[in-house]
Amino acid sequence: MLEPISISMQSLNLPSLLPVAIVVVGALAIVCIDLATKSLTKSFYTMLSILFILLDFGAVVGYNGEMRGFFDVVLVDGIAKIAQMLILITSVLFLPLSLSHRRFQEFAMAEFYALFLFMIAGFQFMVITDNLILIFIGLETASLALYTMIAMHNRKKAFEAAIKYFTMGALAAGFYTLSSLIFYTLTGSIEINQIATHLSIDSTVSVVGVLAATIFMLGALGFKLSIVPFHTWTPDVYEGSSSALAGYMSVVPKVAAFVVAMRLFESLLDLNIDWVENIIYALVVITMTMGNITALVQEDVKRMLAYSSIAHGGFVMAALIIGTTEANAGLFLYWVLFMFTNLGAFTMLWMTRHRKNLWDERYQHPFSKFAGLVQVKPYMATVMAVFMFALAGMPPLSVFWGKLYLMSAAINSGYIFLAIIMAINSAIAVYYYMKLVVFMFLKEPTTDDGNIYMTNASSILKVILGVSVVISISSALMIDPLLDFLLNQVAMSGF
Repeated sequence: MLEPISISMQSLNLPSLLPVAIVVVGALAIVCIDLATKSLTKSFYTMLSILFILLDFGAVVGYNGEMRGFFDVVLVDGIAKIAQMLILITSVLFLPLSLSHRRFQEFAMAEFYALFLFMIAGFQFMVITDNLILIFIGLETASLALYTMIAMHNRKKAFEAAIKYFTMGALAAGFYTLSSLIFYTLTGSIEINQIATHLSIDSTVSVVGVLAATIFMLGALGFKLSIVPFHTWTPDVYEGSSSALAGYMSVVPKVAAFVVAMRLFESLLDLNIDWVENIIYALVVITMTMGNITALVQEDVKRMLAYSSIAHGGFVMAALIIGTTEANAGLFLYWVLFMFTNLGAFTMLWMTRHRKNLWDERYQHPFSKFAGLVQVKPYMATVMAVFMFALAGMPPLSVFWGKLYLMSAAINSGYIFLAIIMAINSAIAVYYYMKLVVFMFLKEPTTDDGNIYMTNASSILKVILGVSVVISISSALMIDPLLDFLLNQVAMSGF
Protein backbone atom coordinates (compact mmCIF):
# COMPACT_ATOMS: atom_id res chain seq x y z
CA MET A 1 0.00 0.00 0.00
CA LEU A 2 1.33 3.39 -0.99
CA GLU A 3 2.04 5.76 1.85
CA PRO A 4 0.47 9.21 1.63
CA ILE A 5 2.78 12.00 0.55
CA SER A 6 3.24 14.64 3.23
CA ILE A 7 3.88 18.18 2.07
CA SER A 8 4.41 20.96 4.59
CA MET A 9 3.06 24.45 3.95
CA GLN A 10 6.47 25.82 4.84
CA SER A 11 8.13 23.87 2.02
CA LEU A 12 5.55 25.20 -0.46
CA ASN A 13 6.55 28.79 0.43
CA LEU A 14 3.21 30.16 -0.77
CA PRO A 15 4.20 33.80 -0.09
CA SER A 16 6.45 33.53 -3.16
CA LEU A 17 3.27 33.36 -5.26
CA LEU A 18 1.50 36.19 -3.41
CA PRO A 19 2.36 38.98 -5.93
CA VAL A 20 0.91 37.00 -8.85
CA ALA A 21 -2.09 35.95 -6.76
CA ILE A 22 -2.91 39.59 -5.98
CA VAL A 23 -3.35 40.65 -9.61
CA VAL A 24 -5.22 37.45 -10.47
CA VAL A 25 -7.66 38.14 -7.62
CA GLY A 26 -7.91 41.73 -8.86
CA ALA A 27 -8.79 40.59 -12.37
CA LEU A 28 -11.44 38.19 -11.06
CA ALA A 29 -12.83 40.93 -8.79
CA ILE A 30 -13.26 43.27 -11.77
CA VAL A 31 -15.08 40.54 -13.72
CA CYS A 32 -17.43 39.90 -10.78
CA ILE A 33 -18.09 43.63 -10.23
CA ASP A 34 -18.90 44.04 -13.92
CA LEU A 35 -21.38 41.14 -13.71
CA ALA A 36 -23.09 42.81 -10.75
CA THR A 37 -23.37 46.31 -12.21
CA LYS A 38 -22.75 48.03 -15.54
CA SER A 39 -22.96 51.59 -14.23
CA LEU A 40 -19.34 52.03 -13.12
CA THR A 41 -17.02 54.28 -15.12
CA LYS A 42 -13.57 53.70 -16.55
CA SER A 43 -12.16 55.93 -13.79
CA PHE A 44 -13.32 53.42 -11.17
CA TYR A 45 -11.78 50.45 -12.99
CA THR A 46 -8.58 52.38 -13.64
CA MET A 47 -8.17 53.27 -9.97
CA LEU A 48 -9.11 49.76 -8.83
CA SER A 49 -6.57 48.21 -11.20
CA ILE A 50 -3.87 50.62 -10.01
CA LEU A 51 -4.70 49.69 -6.40
CA PHE A 52 -4.14 45.98 -7.07
CA ILE A 53 -0.92 46.72 -8.96
CA LEU A 54 0.36 48.80 -6.03
CA LEU A 55 -0.51 45.96 -3.64
CA ASP A 56 1.36 43.62 -5.97
CA PHE A 57 4.34 45.99 -5.97
CA GLY A 58 4.32 46.09 -2.16
CA ALA A 59 4.31 42.28 -2.04
CA VAL A 60 7.27 42.12 -4.44
CA VAL A 61 9.32 44.69 -2.53
CA GLY A 62 8.39 43.25 0.88
CA TYR A 63 9.18 39.64 0.06
CA ASN A 64 12.27 38.38 1.92
CA GLY A 65 11.66 34.64 2.09
CA GLU A 66 13.40 31.74 0.41
CA MET A 67 14.27 31.99 -3.28
CA ARG A 68 12.55 28.71 -4.09
CA GLY A 69 8.88 27.88 -3.56
CA PHE A 70 5.94 25.74 -4.65
CA PHE A 71 7.73 22.45 -5.32
CA ASP A 72 10.86 24.43 -6.28
CA VAL A 73 9.37 25.65 -9.56
CA VAL A 74 9.11 29.27 -8.33
CA LEU A 75 12.38 31.20 -8.30
CA VAL A 76 12.24 34.63 -6.66
CA ASP A 77 15.82 35.82 -7.07
CA GLY A 78 17.23 39.29 -7.60
CA ILE A 79 16.52 39.54 -11.33
CA ALA A 80 12.96 38.30 -10.74
CA LYS A 81 12.45 41.10 -8.23
CA ILE A 82 13.94 43.74 -10.56
CA ALA A 83 11.85 42.55 -13.53
CA GLN A 84 8.62 42.47 -11.53
CA MET A 85 9.22 45.97 -10.20
CA LEU A 86 9.87 47.27 -13.72
CA ILE A 87 6.75 45.54 -15.08
CA LEU A 88 4.56 46.97 -12.32
CA ILE A 89 5.95 50.53 -12.50
CA THR A 90 5.35 50.58 -16.27
CA SER A 91 1.83 49.26 -15.71
CA VAL A 92 1.04 51.98 -13.17
CA LEU A 93 2.20 54.63 -15.64
CA PHE A 94 0.22 53.06 -18.49
CA LEU A 95 -3.22 52.71 -16.90
CA PRO A 96 -3.88 56.43 -16.30
CA LEU A 97 -3.46 56.96 -20.05
CA SER A 98 -6.96 55.52 -20.35
CA LEU A 99 -8.25 58.72 -18.73
CA SER A 100 -7.88 60.74 -21.93
CA HIS A 101 -10.41 63.31 -23.14
CA ARG A 102 -11.61 61.30 -26.09
CA ARG A 103 -13.77 58.24 -25.52
CA PHE A 104 -12.30 54.97 -26.70
CA GLN A 105 -14.27 51.78 -26.66
CA GLU A 106 -11.74 49.53 -24.93
CA PHE A 107 -11.30 51.79 -21.91
CA ALA A 108 -15.05 51.82 -21.28
CA MET A 109 -15.10 48.02 -20.92
CA ALA A 110 -14.33 46.31 -17.62
CA GLU A 111 -12.94 43.34 -19.55
CA PHE A 112 -10.01 45.49 -20.71
CA TYR A 113 -8.83 46.03 -17.13
CA ALA A 114 -9.34 42.37 -16.19
CA LEU A 115 -7.31 41.30 -19.23
CA PHE A 116 -4.64 43.83 -18.33
CA LEU A 117 -4.23 42.34 -14.85
CA PHE A 118 -4.19 38.79 -16.26
CA MET A 119 -1.49 39.94 -18.67
CA ILE A 120 0.61 41.29 -15.79
CA ALA A 121 0.21 37.97 -13.97
CA GLY A 122 1.44 36.13 -17.07
CA PHE A 123 4.54 38.28 -17.40
CA GLN A 124 5.27 37.87 -13.68
CA PHE A 125 5.01 34.10 -14.05
CA MET A 126 7.63 34.27 -16.80
CA VAL A 127 10.18 36.00 -14.58
CA ILE A 128 9.66 34.15 -11.27
CA THR A 129 10.45 30.67 -12.56
CA ASP A 130 13.10 28.73 -14.43
CA ASN A 131 10.68 25.92 -15.26
CA LEU A 132 10.04 25.81 -19.01
CA ILE A 133 6.40 24.72 -18.57
CA LEU A 134 5.55 27.56 -16.19
CA ILE A 135 7.36 30.04 -18.43
CA PHE A 136 5.18 28.83 -21.30
CA ILE A 137 2.01 29.19 -19.21
CA GLY A 138 2.98 32.75 -18.30
CA LEU A 139 3.91 33.56 -21.89
CA GLU A 140 0.61 32.34 -23.31
CA THR A 141 -1.49 33.91 -20.54
CA ALA A 142 0.08 37.30 -21.20
CA SER A 143 0.03 36.93 -24.99
CA LEU A 144 -3.62 35.89 -25.28
CA ALA A 145 -4.67 38.80 -23.09
CA LEU A 146 -2.56 41.20 -25.14
CA TYR A 147 -3.95 39.98 -28.49
CA THR A 148 -7.47 40.69 -27.23
CA MET A 149 -6.57 44.11 -25.82
CA ILE A 150 -5.14 45.16 -29.19
CA ALA A 151 -8.30 44.07 -31.03
CA MET A 152 -10.50 45.93 -28.53
CA HIS A 153 -9.23 49.23 -29.94
CA ASN A 154 -11.96 48.54 -32.53
CA ARG A 155 -10.28 49.97 -35.59
CA LYS A 156 -9.61 48.24 -38.89
CA LYS A 157 -5.86 48.44 -38.34
CA ALA A 158 -6.30 47.18 -34.78
CA PHE A 159 -7.99 43.99 -35.99
CA GLU A 160 -5.24 43.53 -38.56
CA ALA A 161 -2.58 44.08 -35.89
CA ALA A 162 -4.20 41.59 -33.51
CA ILE A 163 -4.42 38.91 -36.21
CA LYS A 164 -0.78 39.42 -37.24
CA TYR A 165 0.38 39.35 -33.62
CA PHE A 166 -1.69 36.21 -32.91
CA THR A 167 -0.39 34.41 -36.01
CA MET A 168 3.24 35.19 -35.27
CA GLY A 169 2.67 34.40 -31.59
CA ALA A 170 1.25 30.97 -32.47
CA LEU A 171 4.36 30.24 -34.54
CA ALA A 172 6.59 31.38 -31.67
CA ALA A 173 4.64 29.16 -29.25
CA GLY A 174 5.30 26.22 -31.56
CA PHE A 175 9.02 27.02 -31.59
CA TYR A 176 9.06 27.25 -27.80
CA THR A 177 7.30 23.90 -27.41
CA LEU A 178 9.69 22.18 -29.81
CA SER A 179 12.70 23.66 -28.03
CA SER A 180 11.44 22.55 -24.62
CA LEU A 181 10.71 19.07 -25.96
CA ILE A 182 14.23 18.70 -27.36
CA PHE A 183 15.86 19.98 -24.16
CA TYR A 184 13.77 17.49 -22.13
CA THR A 185 14.68 14.64 -24.48
CA LEU A 186 18.38 15.47 -24.20
CA THR A 187 18.57 16.10 -20.46
CA GLY A 188 15.44 14.64 -18.86
CA SER A 189 14.62 17.96 -17.23
CA ILE A 190 12.60 21.11 -17.88
CA GLU A 191 14.39 23.16 -15.22
CA ILE A 192 16.86 25.57 -16.82
CA ASN A 193 19.50 25.15 -14.10
CA GLN A 194 19.27 21.34 -14.30
CA ILE A 195 19.44 21.43 -18.10
CA ALA A 196 22.69 23.41 -17.89
CA THR A 197 24.08 21.07 -15.22
CA HIS A 198 23.30 17.97 -17.27
CA LEU A 199 24.85 19.43 -20.42
CA SER A 200 28.01 20.32 -18.50
CA ILE A 201 28.61 16.77 -17.20
CA ASP A 202 27.32 14.66 -20.09
CA SER A 203 29.67 14.77 -23.06
CA THR A 204 27.52 12.34 -25.06
CA VAL A 205 24.66 14.81 -25.56
CA SER A 206 23.93 15.41 -29.26
CA VAL A 207 25.39 18.69 -30.45
CA VAL A 208 22.82 18.77 -33.25
CA GLY A 209 20.04 18.41 -30.67
CA VAL A 210 21.35 21.28 -28.54
CA LEU A 211 21.73 23.40 -31.68
CA ALA A 212 18.14 22.69 -32.76
CA ALA A 213 16.76 23.43 -29.29
CA THR A 214 18.73 26.68 -29.08
CA ILE A 215 17.61 27.88 -32.51
CA PHE A 216 13.96 27.11 -31.79
CA MET A 217 14.18 28.93 -28.44
CA LEU A 218 15.85 31.91 -30.11
CA GLY A 219 12.94 31.99 -32.54
CA ALA A 220 10.39 31.90 -29.72
CA LEU A 221 12.03 34.55 -27.54
CA GLY A 222 13.16 36.51 -30.58
CA PHE A 223 9.49 37.07 -31.40
CA LYS A 224 8.88 38.77 -28.04
CA LEU A 225 12.17 40.66 -28.23
CA SER A 226 11.57 41.74 -31.86
CA ILE A 227 14.92 40.31 -32.86
CA VAL A 228 15.64 40.15 -36.61
CA PRO A 229 14.38 38.11 -38.48
CA PHE A 230 11.48 37.61 -36.03
CA HIS A 231 10.64 41.32 -35.96
CA THR A 232 8.33 41.64 -38.97
CA TRP A 233 5.16 41.97 -36.87
CA THR A 234 6.44 44.89 -34.81
CA PRO A 235 5.80 48.02 -36.96
CA ASP A 236 2.36 46.85 -38.14
CA VAL A 237 1.21 45.84 -34.65
CA TYR A 238 2.48 49.08 -33.11
CA GLU A 239 0.75 51.08 -35.85
CA GLY A 240 -2.55 49.25 -35.39
CA SER A 241 -2.51 49.47 -31.59
CA SER A 242 -3.30 52.59 -29.64
CA SER A 243 -0.16 54.67 -29.05
CA ALA A 244 -0.48 54.09 -25.30
CA LEU A 245 -0.56 50.30 -25.66
CA ALA A 246 2.24 50.38 -28.26
CA GLY A 247 4.45 52.21 -25.76
CA TYR A 248 3.64 49.59 -23.14
CA MET A 249 4.38 46.74 -25.56
CA SER A 250 7.78 48.23 -26.34
CA VAL A 251 8.87 47.69 -22.73
CA VAL A 252 7.08 45.05 -20.63
CA PRO A 253 7.00 41.97 -22.93
CA LYS A 254 10.68 42.53 -23.68
CA VAL A 255 11.60 42.74 -20.00
CA ALA A 256 9.96 39.36 -19.35
CA ALA A 257 11.56 37.78 -22.43
CA PHE A 258 15.00 39.14 -21.52
CA VAL A 259 14.82 37.49 -18.09
CA VAL A 260 14.06 34.11 -19.68
CA ALA A 261 16.83 34.66 -22.24
CA MET A 262 19.30 35.54 -19.48
CA ARG A 263 18.48 32.41 -17.50
CA LEU A 264 18.77 30.05 -20.47
CA PHE A 265 21.32 31.44 -22.90
CA GLU A 266 23.81 32.64 -20.30
CA SER A 267 23.70 29.14 -18.82
CA LEU A 268 24.59 27.75 -22.26
CA LEU A 269 27.28 30.38 -22.78
CA ASP A 270 28.85 29.43 -19.43
CA LEU A 271 29.43 25.96 -20.92
CA ASN A 272 31.74 27.58 -23.50
CA ILE A 273 29.63 26.50 -26.46
CA ASP A 274 31.15 28.78 -29.07
CA TRP A 275 28.44 28.48 -31.69
CA VAL A 276 25.78 29.70 -29.22
CA GLU A 277 27.77 32.89 -28.70
CA ASN A 278 28.33 33.27 -32.45
CA ILE A 279 24.62 32.94 -33.24
CA ILE A 280 23.59 35.46 -30.59
CA TYR A 281 26.44 37.79 -31.63
CA ALA A 282 25.19 37.77 -35.22
CA LEU A 283 21.58 38.38 -34.14
CA VAL A 284 22.65 41.32 -31.96
CA VAL A 285 24.61 43.01 -34.76
CA ILE A 286 21.97 42.37 -37.45
CA THR A 287 19.10 43.51 -35.20
CA MET A 288 20.81 46.74 -34.17
CA THR A 289 21.84 47.59 -37.71
CA MET A 290 18.66 46.64 -39.57
CA GLY A 291 16.44 48.28 -36.94
CA ASN A 292 18.31 51.56 -37.25
CA ILE A 293 18.65 51.53 -41.04
CA THR A 294 14.96 50.74 -41.55
CA ALA A 295 13.97 53.47 -39.09
CA LEU A 296 15.85 55.98 -41.27
CA VAL A 297 13.34 55.69 -44.14
CA GLN A 298 10.07 55.71 -42.17
CA GLU A 299 7.47 58.38 -42.91
CA ASP A 300 5.42 57.83 -39.75
CA VAL A 301 6.69 58.65 -36.26
CA LYS A 302 5.05 55.62 -34.63
CA ARG A 303 6.58 53.23 -37.15
CA MET A 304 9.92 54.96 -36.67
CA LEU A 305 9.66 54.38 -32.91
CA ALA A 306 8.71 50.76 -33.59
CA TYR A 307 11.86 50.15 -35.61
CA SER A 308 13.93 52.06 -33.08
CA SER A 309 12.61 49.78 -30.32
CA ILE A 310 13.87 46.83 -32.42
CA ALA A 311 17.30 48.45 -32.53
CA HIS A 312 17.22 49.14 -28.78
CA GLY A 313 16.33 45.49 -28.16
CA GLY A 314 19.32 44.37 -30.20
CA PHE A 315 21.56 46.83 -28.34
CA VAL A 316 20.47 45.50 -24.94
CA MET A 317 20.77 41.87 -26.06
CA ALA A 318 24.52 42.43 -26.24
CA ALA A 319 24.50 41.97 -22.46
CA LEU A 320 23.76 38.25 -22.98
CA ILE A 321 27.01 37.83 -24.92
CA ILE A 322 29.09 39.73 -22.39
CA GLY A 323 27.54 37.74 -19.56
CA THR A 324 29.13 39.59 -16.62
CA THR A 325 27.35 40.96 -13.56
CA GLU A 326 28.18 44.44 -14.84
CA ALA A 327 26.54 43.73 -18.21
CA ASN A 328 23.43 42.13 -16.71
CA ALA A 329 22.97 45.07 -14.35
CA GLY A 330 23.50 47.33 -17.37
CA LEU A 331 20.69 45.53 -19.19
CA PHE A 332 18.21 46.47 -16.47
CA LEU A 333 19.67 49.97 -16.08
CA TYR A 334 19.17 50.56 -19.81
CA TRP A 335 15.62 49.26 -19.71
CA VAL A 336 14.63 51.35 -16.67
CA LEU A 337 15.85 54.54 -18.35
CA PHE A 338 14.43 53.56 -21.74
CA MET A 339 11.06 52.78 -20.16
CA PHE A 340 10.36 56.30 -18.92
CA THR A 341 11.61 58.02 -22.07
CA ASN A 342 9.96 55.72 -24.62
CA LEU A 343 6.65 55.64 -22.76
CA GLY A 344 6.79 59.44 -22.69
CA ALA A 345 7.30 59.60 -26.47
CA PHE A 346 4.34 57.30 -27.12
CA THR A 347 2.26 59.32 -24.63
CA MET A 348 2.94 62.39 -26.77
CA LEU A 349 1.56 60.54 -29.79
CA TRP A 350 -1.44 59.48 -27.69
CA MET A 351 -2.11 63.10 -26.71
CA THR A 352 -2.00 64.29 -30.32
CA ARG A 353 -4.23 61.52 -31.66
CA HIS A 354 -7.08 62.90 -33.77
CA ARG A 355 -10.24 61.14 -34.87
CA LYS A 356 -9.44 61.84 -38.52
CA ASN A 357 -6.22 61.50 -40.48
CA LEU A 358 -5.77 65.21 -41.12
CA TRP A 359 -2.20 65.02 -42.39
CA ASP A 360 -1.94 61.78 -44.35
CA GLU A 361 -4.34 59.19 -45.73
CA ARG A 362 -2.09 56.30 -44.76
CA TYR A 363 -0.58 57.30 -41.42
CA GLN A 364 -1.93 58.69 -38.17
CA HIS A 365 1.37 60.31 -37.10
CA PRO A 366 3.38 61.31 -40.20
CA PHE A 367 6.41 63.55 -39.71
CA SER A 368 4.54 66.32 -41.54
CA LYS A 369 1.99 66.35 -38.72
CA PHE A 370 4.62 67.84 -36.42
CA ALA A 371 5.99 70.40 -38.90
CA GLY A 372 6.46 73.79 -37.21
CA LEU A 373 5.01 72.51 -33.93
CA VAL A 374 7.28 74.87 -32.00
CA GLN A 375 5.35 77.82 -33.46
CA VAL A 376 1.88 76.62 -32.46
CA LYS A 377 2.60 74.54 -29.32
CA PRO A 378 6.16 75.38 -28.19
CA TYR A 379 6.06 73.42 -24.93
CA MET A 380 4.85 70.28 -26.72
CA ALA A 381 7.67 70.59 -29.26
CA THR A 382 10.17 71.04 -26.43
CA VAL A 383 8.92 67.97 -24.55
CA MET A 384 9.00 65.79 -27.65
CA ALA A 385 12.49 67.07 -28.47
CA VAL A 386 13.67 66.04 -24.99
CA PHE A 387 12.40 62.50 -25.61
CA MET A 388 14.05 62.35 -29.04
CA PHE A 389 17.39 63.59 -27.70
CA ALA A 390 17.17 61.09 -24.82
CA LEU A 391 16.34 58.13 -27.08
CA ALA A 392 19.20 59.13 -29.37
CA GLY A 393 21.55 58.78 -26.39
CA MET A 394 22.52 62.45 -26.12
CA PRO A 395 24.37 63.26 -22.86
CA PRO A 396 23.38 63.81 -20.12
CA LEU A 397 19.86 62.50 -20.82
CA SER A 398 18.55 59.13 -19.64
CA VAL A 399 19.34 56.53 -22.33
CA PHE A 400 22.87 57.91 -22.72
CA TRP A 401 23.85 56.40 -19.37
CA GLY A 402 22.45 53.01 -20.32
CA LYS A 403 24.34 53.02 -23.62
CA LEU A 404 27.54 54.19 -21.95
CA TYR A 405 27.39 51.56 -19.23
CA LEU A 406 26.68 48.67 -21.62
CA MET A 407 29.48 49.73 -23.97
CA SER A 408 31.90 50.03 -21.05
CA ALA A 409 30.87 46.53 -19.91
CA ALA A 410 31.65 45.26 -23.41
CA ILE A 411 35.07 46.94 -23.42
CA ASN A 412 35.90 45.69 -19.92
CA SER A 413 35.16 42.12 -21.05
CA GLY A 414 37.27 42.40 -24.18
CA TYR A 415 34.44 42.79 -26.71
CA ILE A 416 36.03 45.81 -28.38
CA PHE A 417 34.55 45.15 -31.84
CA LEU A 418 31.07 44.74 -30.35
CA ALA A 419 31.44 48.07 -28.51
CA ILE A 420 32.47 49.77 -31.78
CA ILE A 421 29.38 48.38 -33.56
CA MET A 422 27.20 49.58 -30.68
CA ALA A 423 28.73 53.06 -30.94
CA ILE A 424 28.23 53.20 -34.74
CA ASN A 425 24.59 52.18 -34.39
CA SER A 426 24.08 54.81 -31.72
CA ALA A 427 25.38 57.41 -34.17
CA ILE A 428 23.00 56.17 -36.90
CA ALA A 429 20.07 56.47 -34.51
CA VAL A 430 20.80 60.16 -33.96
CA TYR A 431 19.82 60.92 -37.56
CA TYR A 432 16.25 59.63 -37.52
CA TYR A 433 15.51 60.97 -34.04
CA MET A 434 16.78 64.39 -35.10
CA LYS A 435 14.61 64.19 -38.22
CA LEU A 436 11.54 64.76 -36.06
CA VAL A 437 13.28 67.62 -34.23
CA VAL A 438 14.05 69.26 -37.58
CA PHE A 439 10.39 69.01 -38.61
CA MET A 440 9.21 70.52 -35.30
CA PHE A 441 11.70 73.38 -35.14
CA LEU A 442 12.81 74.18 -38.69
CA LYS A 443 9.75 73.50 -40.89
CA GLU A 444 6.79 75.78 -41.48
CA PRO A 445 3.60 74.75 -39.62
CA THR A 446 0.81 73.10 -41.57
CA THR A 447 -1.84 74.69 -39.35
CA ASP A 448 -2.26 77.63 -37.01
CA ASP A 449 -4.69 75.79 -34.76
CA GLY A 450 -2.65 74.29 -31.93
CA ASN A 451 -5.75 72.83 -30.30
CA ILE A 452 -5.87 69.93 -32.76
CA TYR A 453 -2.70 68.64 -31.07
CA MET A 454 -4.52 68.55 -27.73
CA THR A 455 -7.73 66.71 -28.63
CA ASN A 456 -6.83 63.72 -26.48
CA ALA A 457 -4.97 65.56 -23.72
CA SER A 458 -6.03 65.43 -20.09
CA SER A 459 -4.49 66.51 -16.80
CA ILE A 460 -3.34 63.01 -15.90
CA LEU A 461 -1.61 62.59 -19.26
CA LYS A 462 0.22 65.87 -18.68
CA VAL A 463 1.33 64.65 -15.24
CA ILE A 464 2.72 61.42 -16.72
CA LEU A 465 4.53 63.43 -19.38
CA GLY A 466 5.97 65.66 -16.66
CA VAL A 467 7.27 62.66 -14.73
CA SER A 468 8.84 61.21 -17.88
CA VAL A 469 10.50 64.53 -18.78
CA VAL A 470 11.89 65.06 -15.27
CA ILE A 471 13.37 61.55 -15.11
CA SER A 472 14.76 61.83 -18.65
CA ILE A 473 16.52 65.09 -17.81
CA SER A 474 17.65 64.38 -14.23
CA SER A 475 18.54 60.70 -14.63
CA ALA A 476 22.21 61.42 -13.90
CA LEU A 477 21.24 62.02 -10.26
CA MET A 478 19.72 58.56 -9.86
CA ILE A 479 22.30 56.48 -11.75
CA ASP A 480 24.59 55.63 -8.80
CA PRO A 481 21.94 54.46 -6.30
CA LEU A 482 20.00 52.67 -9.03
CA LEU A 483 23.13 50.93 -10.30
CA ASP A 484 24.14 49.86 -6.77
CA PHE A 485 20.71 48.30 -6.26
CA LEU A 486 20.80 46.51 -9.63
CA LEU A 487 24.34 45.20 -9.12
CA ASN A 488 23.43 43.81 -5.69
CA GLN A 489 20.28 42.09 -6.96
CA VAL A 490 21.98 40.62 -10.04
CA ALA A 491 24.97 39.39 -7.98
CA MET A 492 22.58 37.72 -5.49
CA SER A 493 21.03 35.84 -8.42
CA GLY A 494 24.39 34.45 -9.47
CA PHE A 495 24.50 36.26 -12.81
